[in-house]
Parts: sequence; C-alpha cells; structure tokens
Amino acid sequence: MDASKPIAFCEHLQLSSIGIQPGSISFQTLTLESDHFICVREKVNEQNQVVIIDLSDANNVLRRPITADSAIMHPKQKILALKAQRQLQIFNIQTKMKVKSHIMNEDVVFWKWVSETIIGLVTDTSVYHWTIADDNSPPHKIFDRHGSLSGAQIINYRITPGEKWFVLVGIAGNTSNPAGFKIKGSMQLYNKERGVSQAIEGHAAAFAELRLDGGQSPTNLFTFAVRTATGAKLHIVEIDHNDSNPVFQKKAVDVYFPAEATNDFPVSMQVSKRHGIIYLVTKYGFIHLYDLETGACVYMNRISGETIFVTAEHEATDGIIGVNKKGQVLSVNVDDQTIVPYILATLNNTELAFKLASRANLPGADDLYVRQYQQLFQSGQYGDAAKIAATSPRGILRTVATIEAFKAAPAAPGGLSPILQYFGILLERGELNKLESVELARPVLVQGRKQLLEKWLKENKLECSEELGDIVRLHDMTLALSVYLRANVPNKVVACFAETGQTDKIVLYSKKVGYIPDYAGLLQHIMRVNPEKGAEFAGQLVNDESGPLVDVERVVDIFMGQNMIQPATSFLLDALKDNRPEQGHLQTRLLEMNLVHAPQVADAILGNEMFTHYDRPRIANLCEKAGLLQRALEHYEDIADIKRAVVHTNVLQPEWLVGYFSRLTTEQSFACMQEMLRVNIRQNLQVVVQIATKYSDILGPVKLIEMFESFKSFEGLYYYLGSVVNLSQDPEVHFKYIQAATRTGQIREVERICRESNYYNPEKVKNFLKEAKLSDQLPLIIVCDRFDFVHDLVLYLYQNGLTNFIEVYVQRVNSARTPQVVGGLLDVDCDEQTIKNLLASVTGNFPVDELVDEVETRNRLKLIQPWLTSRIESGNQDPALYNALAKILIDSNNNPEAFLKDNNIYEPLVVGKYCEKRDPYLAFIAYAKGLCDDELIVITNDNSMFKHQARYLVKRRRLELWAQVLVPDNLHRRQLIDQIVATALPESTDPDDVSVTVKAFIAADLPMELIELLEKIVIEPSPFSDNRNLQNLLLLTAIRADKGKVVGYINKLQNYDFQDIAKIATENGLFEEALMIYKKYDEHALAMNVLVEHIVSLDRGVEYANKVNRPEVWSRLAKAQLDGLRIKDSIDSYIKAEDPTNFSEVIEIANQAGKHEDLVRYLQMARKSLREPKVDTELAYAYAKTDRLHDMEDFLGMTNVADILVVGEKCFDDELYQAAKLLFTSISNWARLATTLIYLEENQAAVESARKAGNTQVWKQVHAACIAKKEFRLAQICGLNIVVHAEELQGIIREYEKRGYFDEIMALLEAGLSLERAHMGVFTELSVLYSKFRPEKLMEHLKLFVSRINIPKVIKAAEKAHLWSELVFLYVKYDEFDNAALSMMERAADAWEHNQFKDVVVRVANVEIYYKALTFYLQEQPTLLSDLLTVLIPRIDHGRVVRMFRNQDNVPLIRSYLIAVQHLNIEAVNDAYNELLIEEEDYKTLRDSIDSFDNFNNIGLAKRLQSHELLEFRRLAAHLYKKNGKWEESISLSKQDKLFKDAMVTAAASALTEVAEELLTYFVDIGNKECFGALLYICFDLLRSDVVEELSWQHALNDFYMPYKLQSQRHLVEKLATLEKEVRERSKKDTQKEQQEADQPIINPGGFGGRLLITQSNGFPGTAPPAFQNGVAANMTGFANY
Repeated sequence: MDASKPIAFCEHLQLSSIGIQPGSISFQTLTLESDHFICVREKVNEQNQVVIIDLSDANNVLRRPITADSAIMHPKQKILALKAQRQLQIFNIQTKMKVKSHIMNEDVVFWKWVSETIIGLVTDTSVYHWTIADDNSPPHKIFDRHGSLSGAQIINYRITPGEKWFVLVGIAGNTSNPAGFKIKGSMQLYNKERGVSQAIEGHAAAFAELRLDGGQSPTNLFTFAVRTATGAKLHIVEIDHNDSNPVFQKKAVDVYFPAEATNDFPVSMQVSKRHGIIYLVTKYGFIHLYDLETGACVYMNRISGETIFVTAEHEATDGIIGVNKKGQVLSVNVDDQTIVPYILATLNNTELAFKLASRANLPGADDLYVRQYQQLFQSGQYGDAAKIAATSPRGILRTVATIEAFKAAPAAPGGLSPILQYFGILLERGELNKLESVELARPVLVQGRKQLLEKWLKENKLECSEELGDIVRLHDMTLALSVYLRANVPNKVVACFAETGQTDKIVLYSKKVGYIPDYAGLLQHIMRVNPEKGAEFAGQLVNDESGPLVDVERVVDIFMGQNMIQPATSFLLDALKDNRPEQGHLQTRLLEMNLVHAPQVADAILGNEMFTHYDRPRIANLCEKAGLLQRALEHYEDIADIKRAVVHTNVLQPEWLVGYFSRLTTEQSFACMQEMLRVNIRQNLQVVVQIATKYSDILGPVKLIEMFESFKSFEGLYYYLGSVVNLSQDPEVHFKYIQAATRTGQIREVERICRESNYYNPEKVKNFLKEAKLSDQLPLIIVCDRFDFVHDLVLYLYQNGLTNFIEVYVQRVNSARTPQVVGGLLDVDCDEQTIKNLLASVTGNFPVDELVDEVETRNRLKLIQPWLTSRIESGNQDPALYNALAKILIDSNNNPEAFLKDNNIYEPLVVGKYCEKRDPYLAFIAYAKGLCDDELIVITNDNSMFKHQARYLVKRRRLELWAQVLVPDNLHRRQLIDQIVATALPESTDPDDVSVTVKAFIAADLPMELIELLEKIVIEPSPFSDNRNLQNLLLLTAIRADKGKVVGYINKLQNYDFQDIAKIATENGLFEEALMIYKKYDEHALAMNVLVEHIVSLDRGVEYANKVNRPEVWSRLAKAQLDGLRIKDSIDSYIKAEDPTNFSEVIEIANQAGKHEDLVRYLQMARKSLREPKVDTELAYAYAKTDRLHDMEDFLGMTNVADILVVGEKCFDDELYQAAKLLFTSISNWARLATTLIYLEENQAAVESARKAGNTQVWKQVHAACIAKKEFRLAQICGLNIVVHAEELQGIIREYEKRGYFDEIMALLEAGLSLERAHMGVFTELSVLYSKFRPEKLMEHLKLFVSRINIPKVIKAAEKAHLWSELVFLYVKYDEFDNAALSMMERAADAWEHNQFKDVVVRVANVEIYYKALTFYLQEQPTLLSDLLTVLIPRIDHGRVVRMFRNQDNVPLIRSYLIAVQHLNIEAVNDAYNELLIEEEDYKTLRDSIDSFDNFNNIGLAKRLQSHELLEFRRLAAHLYKKNGKWEESISLSKQDKLFKDAMVTAAASALTEVAEELLTYFVDIGNKECFGALLYICFDLLRSDVVEELSWQHALNDFYMPYKLQSQRHLVEKLATLEKEVRERSKKDTQKEQQEADQPIINPGGFGGRLLITQSNGFPGTAPPAFQNGVAANMTGFANY
C-alpha cells in the first residue's frame, strides 16, 4: 500500500496454491481460531480429509484421513478438536494421543476456542464450556440462549479473560419486517455474576481493555456494530465500572458504507490491545479503523473483492488476519511509522494523534509533545508538564535536562516540590529509568527513608544500576547487594558477598551470571583471615562441578609454604578425586611428597588406584628407591626396567607376580620369562611354569613349547603341557605332550592321552609311535583302533612279526574290529587256516554282517561257512548268520524256496533284495514273509504278477497299502481290480478280508467299481449274500452314485437297516423312496414326518392321519400345523391325539396370536392328564384375558398349581387391575395389592395394604400417590417408613423440594428424629433444610445433634447459605481448624471471638494461617496482638514474623514477643530487638543482648554504632569489632574515644604481634608512658623484646621497660632449661632404638617361602596328573600344590 496510508496490508498465502479445493473454502468447512493455524475439511478422491496449515510454515501442509462435521485447531498448540454429529473429540497431534472425548445430548451448531483451555459449545438452546485442563470433566452449561437468537445462524462467540462477560452473535434473514435491513444481527450479552442476559441488535462485537487518564486500572469496554435500514452504528460502552477509575462516556458513532455497498454489513471485529484501535470488517471486504477511546474513525478502505468470512487477531502486528472466499489469507495492521502523521495531516485531529502516540509509544508526535511540555513548564504548570513528560512516547522527555529543570523549578508554598511531583507521576505510571532511579534514590536515602526504596524495588518501580547500588551501599550493604544483583554488576556482587561473609554464594552467583572473579586473590585473602574458612572455600573452588575455579597448584603452594604436608595431602586427595588427565602433574607432586616423607602413605594411595595420570616412570623410580619393588613393577613400562626388577622373585609374592604378567604384552612376557630362566633357572622355573600355565591361551602353547625346548627343560615342558593338555584343543599341544611323556618314560600317560584325547593328529601320532619302536604296542593299537587305521596296523604288525599283538587287539582291545582284521589278513594273503583259527579264538561279539561283507566283496564267502554252521549249531540266533547262510543256499540252488518259507530268523528285506535279480518269485516269497509291502508291490508290478499282488493285498488287510495301489495314477490299477473281482475276493471266505477290501474301495472313491464288486458278492449267490452290512453298503453306494437302482434294491433286498437307509435317502433328497421304506416296515409316525417335513404336504398328512388314525400320527401332524401357524387346526389335532406334551409351545404361539379362547380348550384338555404349574398359570391368565372372572374365581377356589404371582404381575402389566386384585388377594400379596389399589384409586386401602406388606418400595409408591393427591397425613405415615432407610432419603427430599412442600418435608424429618431407627442422614438432611429455609433453627439443632450429623455435608450447606457462626461451629467440631480460623478472619464481623480464635489457631495444620492471623490482628485488633503471639511462640517462624512487622514498621508492637523469643538466638529477632534498643538508647540492655546472643550481623551493627552520638554506643561498636576479629577497627575506635584500656584488652585478645606492637608504637608517639608500661604487661607474650628495647632506648623509657626486661630474661632461662631436658630424652630414645635394630637377626627370604626346587632330590615326583575331580580335568603341573 501507499506509504502515506495509516495501515499495512499483507497477503500471506493463497490456499489454492497449496492444494486446497475452492469448494472447501467456506464458513462451514474452514476455521481460523488464531493466526497460527488454518483448518480445512475437504473430500479428495472420495476420501474425507482434514487439512491443517501452519501459517508459520505454510508449505508443510498436514493432511489426515478424518471424517468429521467440523474441525477447529487450538489457538497455539497442535491440538485438534473434531465434531461428528454429537460426538466431540480432542486430539494432540504431536503426542498422537486423545485428550478428551464426550457425547452431547444436543446438536452443537457452533463451537470455538474461546481461550487456550476452553472450547465454547453452542447448541439450539444453551451455551456450554468444555475445558481441556483436566481429563474427564464433561462440558458444563454457562447460560441458556435468548429467544431473539432463535433460528439465527451463530457466527461468533466471545468471552472476557476473567470469564465474567459473554457475547453470542448470530445473523438471520429479516422476514418479519420487510422495511428493515434484510440481514438481521442478534446478540446475547450475558453477565455471569448477575446471571442475566440482554438481547442486543448487532452484527459484530468484541471485548476490550483501555487505561484512561487518571485510571488506577484498565477500564473494561464492550464494543459492537449494527447495520439497520436507517444506517449503521458503532457502539462502545463500559462494563464492570471500577470506582477508582474515571467514568467512560458511552460512544455511538456512525459507520459509513459507500453507495455501492447498500447491502453491506459488519461481519467481524477485532481490537488492537496495543494501539486501542477497533478493526471492523464488512461482508463486502471493507476495513474500518476506529479509535477505541473516542470512537473517531481513523481510516476506511476496501481490502478484498470477496467476502472475508473468518477473522482472528494477528498477534505479530496487533492487527487482524482473515480468509476470503477466494482463499486469500490477508492481514491488516496499523503502520506505526505513518499513522500519527496521517492523523495529524489528514484528519487534523491533534488530540487523537497525541493520545495514540502516547498509548502505543509511536513516533510522529514528538514535536507536539515537546512544545506542549515547554508551554506548560514555562507557565508554571509543573504537574501537567510532569504528566506530559511521563507519558511522552519512547521516553523522549525523560532525560537529564528534564530532571534538572524540575529540580530547579520553585516549589509552591505548602506543596510538593516539582521534582517530587514528577517522580510521583512516573511511579504511578510504571517503572523509572536508570537515571531517574538514581536521582530519586539520593534524597530518599538522605532523609533516612530506606523503606521507601525497598518498597519500590519490590514493586519493580526502579531500574537497578551500578550507580544506584553505589549510592545504596553507603547506607545498607544488604540492600545494595539486592540492587547489584538486579543490575547484574558481578564484581560488586562478589565484593558484597565477601564483605558479608557469604562465601558459599560466590561461586554459585558467578557461574549463574558468567562472571569470573579473581578466585585466587579471594582465596588468599580469606585464608589469611580464617584458615579453616579458607580451606573450606578452597575445596569449594576446586570441587566445582564445572572444574576447578582456581589453580590447584597455587593452593598447594600456599599449604606447602606453611609446611602443612598432611593438610596438603588431604586437599589434593579431595581436589584430584576426579582423576582428570590435566591433573597429572599434581598427582605426581602428591606422590612425590609422600614417597619422600611418608612412603607408607604413598603405598596406600597407589594401592587404592585413585590416580592414573601422574608421571609413571618418575614415580616408578622413586618407588624402587623407597623399597616398594612391587609398586615399581606396576609403573615400569620399559622392558629393561621390568626385566631388571622381575628376576628378584625372592622378594615378590608369587601370586602377585603371576597376576602381574597379565599386564604385559606377549613379547614382554616371553622376554621376562626367558630372563628369569637365564638368570636363575633353579629359582625361577616353578614360577615360570605357573605363568605359562595361566597365560597359555594368550602366549600360545607353540611359543611356550619352543621356549622350554630352547632351555632343554623337558621336565618343565612335561609339567607345563600336563597342566594345559586337558583343556587345549591344539593338536600340536597333544602331540608334544605325547612326545614329552614318551621321552620321560611316562608310557601309561601316553596310553591315557592316546585313548582319551580327541585333538591330536592321529596320522602324525601313528607314525611317531611306529618310529618309537615301543616295546608295548598298546598306544599304537589304541590310535589305530580309534581312527580306523586297522589295515595299516595289521600290515605293520604282520610285516614285523608281531602277530601276537593282532590277537591281543581282537581279543582284548576291540573284538568288533575282527571283520576289518580278517579283511586285512586276506589282503596280505594270509593263510586261510590262520584266519579260521583267529575267528575261532575271538570270544567277543562282532558284527557278522560286516564280516560277511568283507569276505563277500573278496568272493571268499564259503570261507566262513564252517564258522557260520558252528555258530548256528551253538544256538546263535543272529539274523546276519542266517542271511549269510541263505545267500550261500541261493547261490548253490540248494532248495532255497523251502528255506525262505520255513526259516523265520533271516531278514526278508536283505535276502529279498539279494534275490531280485536272481529269481523274482524267491524275492516275492521273502518280501511276503517279511511283509515288505513297498518292495513287494514294486517287484510284482515290474514282473506283472498281479494275481499274486491281489491275493497278498486281500490277505494283508492294510488300508494304507490299498490306498497306495488304488491311486488314480497307478498304471496297473485296472489290471489289479480285475484280479481282485475275478480271483482274489471270490476265493476269500474270511469276512474281514472282504470288509477291508470294501473299505479300501470306499476310501479310494470308486463307487462304480464298488457296486460291481458288491453285486458280485451280494446279488449273486455267495457266502456274503445275506450280510446286512454289505446290503446297507450296496444301498448307500447306489444312493450316492446310481439313484436309479435304489428302488430295485429296496424291493430285492430284505436284510438291511431300513431306518438308517431311509434317513440317508431323506438327506439325499429321495423323499418318496424314504416314504416307501417307512410304509414297507409300518413306521407310520416316521412316514408322517417325511410327509409334513420333507414333502411338505399338510393335506396329504391329514389324509394319511385319517387313514391310519393313530395318536402319534395326529400329534406329529398337530406339531406341523402349529409350525405353519394353523393354530385352531393344530389344537384340534392335539385334542384328537389327546397329547398335551407340547403345551409350552402351544401356549407361547397362542398367546402371541391372541387365540385365548382356543387356548382355554387346549389347556382344559391338558389339565386332565397333567399337573403342570405352567398349564394352570396360563389357564388363569387366559381366563383374565377373556374376562371370565367368575371362571377365574372358581379356578382359584379349587386345587391348582398355578403361579398366581406371575399371573397377577402379567395382569397388572396388561392393566387388568380387577383381575390382578383377585389374584393378589388370593395369595395375600399385600405389596402388589397395595400398588394395584393405587391404580384403582383406593388410597386408604393401599396404605393398609402397604402396612401389611412392610416393603420400602411399596411405601414409596403409596407415598408418591399420596403426595400427588396432597394427602399429607397419609404421606407422612408412608414417609416415616421410608426415611429410616438412608438410601431412600435423598429421593424423598428431592420429591418434596421439587413440589415446593418445604414445611411438610421438615415436619416429616422432625417427626423422624424420634424414631428408633433414625439414622445420621435424617439429622443431616434436616440440618441442610434448616440452612435453606429455617436458618434461625440451625444452631440449636446443631448443638443438640452435632454428634449424629454428617458434618462435611452440613458445612457445605452452611457455607452456601452464608451462616458463618454455624460454619465456624461445624469446622471446630469436625477438627477443621484451618478452615475455622480462616472463616473467622474472613467473616470477622459475624464469626470472630478472641478466646475461641486463640483456641482454634494453635491447632491449625497450615502454618501460613499463623501469619494471616498476625496480619488480621495487626489490622483489626492490634491491642490483642501480644496475647496472640504468646500462644503462637512455639509454632511460628520468628524470623518471618520479625520481617513481616519490620516491613510494616510496627516492631514496637511486638517488643514483649521479641524479649520472649530472644533466647532462641535467631538473627532476625536479634537484629530487630537491637534496633529497638538503639532507638530507645538503652545501651546497657543492648550490651547484654550482644554478649548473650551473637547471631546477628555483628559488622553491620558495629558500623551503625561507630557513628552514634553517644560514647557508650561507640564503645559497643569497638566491642563488636573485637568480638569479630576486626582488631584494627576496634582499636581505632577506642583510640578515637581515648578508651586506652579497651584498646589494650583488644590487642591482647587479638594474639597478633603486629597489632600489639602498632598500639605500643602509638602510645610512644603520643607520649603516654603509663599506657606503654601497662601494655608491656598485658601483651607480654605478643611483643618482641628487641622491638620493645629499641623503643625504650629511643624514647628514654628504660624505667618502664626494666620490669618487662627482667621478666623476659627469666622466661628465656626457663625455656632453655626445658629444651635441654627434651634433647637429652630424645637422644636416649634414639640410642635404644638403634641397639634394638642391631640385635635383630637378618633373615634371607629364600624364594617362594623356602620351598625346594623341583630339580632337587626331595622335589615333587614326576607322576601323572591326578584323576578328574567334579568333571573337570586337573592341571598337570608336576607340583603337588599347583
């Protein structure tokens, strides 16, 4: 827009450019709750979507597949509210969680976020608020809609921030008044406090706040615009007027509409909080700007050619944002740079420009302000000039020149000075700037009104600065600290902390503000003054969580400068506990100082492994020098140093040394072990073996083996490998162990490892054992046997003439290897007799089949025939023997068929397979004998032996086998079936064979073949022709596969199960065939069933029933007629059948059809043979329904089993009250009778019946009827029987209250008090009723019955009724002392009483009530304040109490209280009491207070007293300085007042030579010789004799000096004598100690505890490792203890 225009216009977004469909841009589908989000509902590709557009990132469009009637986004958060019909849901899009949901009872026609936590819901009748502040609360109703909004479309709903005022806006077509504007705007303005609504004609409205000139608080305004036929108006009115504010004059200004916009009207309105400008948008896209205070029109223009149908506040610019129907997102706001000049130049409205510039702090009216200020100031109107300066935009007049001008301005007689007027106006309007704060503070502090400054600081009226703090510091250090903190002046803050002794806050503050003070200087100063505090501060600096704040080494230098080794060590241990790399040099220094002065401390530190970053080589060297060889090894890294130290195993613990090698690399470990073996193998071999054993996996067995072999230590190698071989899987380790054991003669160990080990290389071991030429070949035999080197073993033993070991092998080692041995002997052409002898000598078992395979493959099968025969003759039943014998018979054709058929031991599968290529029939015999089905099928199919196969299958009777051969893809199935039908099955006479065969055909789904088979054996003469099962099967198969043959089979066959066949025929739809079967066998009932159920012919059924005339047939026909709802015919049939069995169904259907007359006939027939309760019950009910009451009376008079109660209830429900009366009377059911009588309007009789019934529910019903007819006497009788039940009490009270019968309900409850069964609810509810309708009777009632009342409920009622005395009484009785006290204070006029309040307040739980009580008494009853404090002393925070009264300048009121609690020595109490004594000038009491209670700001009090006009108070200041170690200040004050005695006592108390000598010099300078002599006496121990002598000589004071000199000489002589005695005693002790050390023998450690070397004669024997223990192989170390 043009720069000269007062507004700025911006198009933020075009919705169509981001994919929003034009049809979705409307008031019904698009919502804009704020300038953060736009929410659109649209349909894309037949899918409903909700589109969320974040206006801060418009390109990031969020689409969700959601179907809803409406969707609105939260004004600021990503929270989406959805409405679908009456279902409301709120979702958090970011957390993807449901926030709340609710189902409304009414349709919601409009909804809107009215705040960040509340959604406003508008229905056709009411307005609700729904909050998201909790998880489960439903919407609560705010107000009902006004009738003027009926039929209107709701377009807006707004509330005030405090939820006090609400406005609902709607529009509608004007149909009732043709002369009026065509669009009528209606508004409902509602006030929550008064609960009233006002109907207003208007189209747009808004709430606003505006601070008027002279107003103490903002004025609440309501503005609305309306368009009528006569014109348009903008109204601005005040709501909720505050008496402290000026009255706002109502404004009503015309709203201009151009000629082309005759039908235009306002649609929305927003108010700029900053500018006080009303933005009014019309339907035709015009924007109007109005000043909120004056109503003046500032600007009007058209901003959109389309309707802007939704708007919201644009927070970024304090403007308005909206969306028009084209999808443009537009915003308009005031242009801060041009609006004021525009108003001045265009509108020529100086006053408006002036106010707007001041209100919004805008440029453009600066010259105007300056001129007006100068005019007012020059004319002496200082107050008005001050207002102009204070309200000037951007503070252009709040300068130094303005302040100086007001200072120089003369004050009016009797009035405030202009400068104070100026500052007063500034304070009223807000905060003073930096300059103004300083200028105001100076006079205030000079006048001693520090409390004003404190008040302004608390109210944030002053801008804190360093200059302000410097001014305040001269008067109050604590207040100055507060100023410095707010002004962020770190150096001054730290200085204040140090001066006030708050060193613990220095670091925290410095870190908070990022300031780095000179910590080293601070620390040095503090340590010089107070070493303990300094050490604490040093620890705090070093242990800071962000790292040390001071150089730790410098701190150590301070400690070491005083030779404080132990404190330095403690400090460094604490400072270095984090073990950081940058602290390495400090760690080195710590260890150095202790290795030199206290090695045992250094050893402990190193043992704890606290540090890792020190200089390890240097520390290692120092450890070696200090004799800590183990620590030295731990720190050495150079292999040369390690080798030099490690060989001294005689001074090192073996366990530690073995563990030490875990730190070394592989190369270092080997170097050290080689060095140990080289230097002293006898001493170190055992340790080396231990090391090698423990780290074998890391060092590698191969290298260890090479190391031992290089030193030719086979013994060490054997023991090392023995310890690891059982845990190792390395083949080389096992091989080397076998070698070592062989070389050391451990043959049994070689045999063991060969037998047990699975990891050696068998080929390598076999070759080694061959080469070793052992006398015992057992290890070789074991290896060859385990790893299948049998052929090589046999060859080796046979060639070397060791045949005896072959026999040993097969006889003693492993007889199972005999076949392989025989095969090997055959391969070397061994003599057959030798082999036969070997076989004969083997006594153990071995696999015969393997032996057969061995000889068979070599064509030497007959070789073992004699052996086979001998084994068979010996009774051996091994199948392999017979298999071999069968093969020999087959090959020799020695009658094999008889052997195969008769012998049962051979394996048919093996022999059959052997015969397949030789003779298939022999194979068939073997397979058939062994039931080898699969092999038999294959051999018979391959050789076309189908007849044999069919006979086998029939006899086999195995369905799985049948299924296998009858599969469709079997090429031989037809041939097989032919053989089965023609040969196999006719030959069979066993029914089981036939049964299984038939089942097989059924399972194979061969119905036609099965029919063929069954006709063969059933129709044709055969043993199975009369078989029932086969006849059944034939019929069933025909039913399923060939239905045309069924009738013929039914006639031909006689022996079948006709019922089952008929049932199956029915299931398969052969109904006539089933009927034929039933008729053939005279099953008339079943035949009837087929007729009525399947053929479905009731007429044929009637004909058939008449023909056979049997009861069961009539009964079945009746059932069918009943199912067909031919009820009368059915009942006639049942009567002919005389069958009452189906009475339940007949009763149910007849009742539903209303056939009660027919039902009576049926039930009368049924009662002849049945005594069923249901029959009698339904008969009685039928009498009632047919109005046969006389018959009912006769029925009730005779014997019956009817359930009369059920009949009565049904009659009652059907409103047959006379019948019900007869029924209930007959069974004396008074409860139901009473209810019935109510409906018959017989109330008196109903009460009598209720009395007889004694049932609460009955009483309630009768009671309700009496109330409805205002029979209160009868109602009270009923009510007394109801109120005794607590659960019924609320209902009866609500009934009376709803009808307005208040006196009657109270009379009822009063009568109920005397009942024996009166409960707490009666007393409680009567109390509640009294509080509502008879408050004057409540207190008396409470006092009488408080123990029987539900107090919490009555408390709520009393509070609601504003019965304060009764409320306090109840709180006390309920032990709610907190609420009792608060109520008495809040309603003091009605409820407060001093003694009662004292009793209550001491029993409250919330301590804040104590202080509220003190404030209350201070304001209301100050004379009783001391009395209250007396009872509160044990319970209150005395510091807080004192601060509270000091802030209000009322400390003298609590003097007695301060005296009473001073013994607690609380700082605040002491300070307040001391100030009070100073004001009273009671120095004696003040001195007692100072000496008795020291918890106060000593230095601050001393500074205050040192300038006091009274001597005694200045003396107290010196005394305070002395107590706090401020010797110079104390002595200076004493010298100033010539209190020399006090000065001397202070010097002596200081124990400082410098202080005493300075005072001595002072006395000499002023010539006070007497004080000089007195000081020599008092400070004798502090003064240096040479200084005193020099002063005496220079100033001729020898006479005063001489007594001091004599005493000094005496003191020196005594000290020398004591020192000489101590030297002699110490020398004597040193001589004794040296003598004791010389007498002690020198002991040689001697290796590992003096153990002998393993090579010595009495060492450990070279035995095999011990046996396995607990499943784990023992390590073979060679040492008994390792």
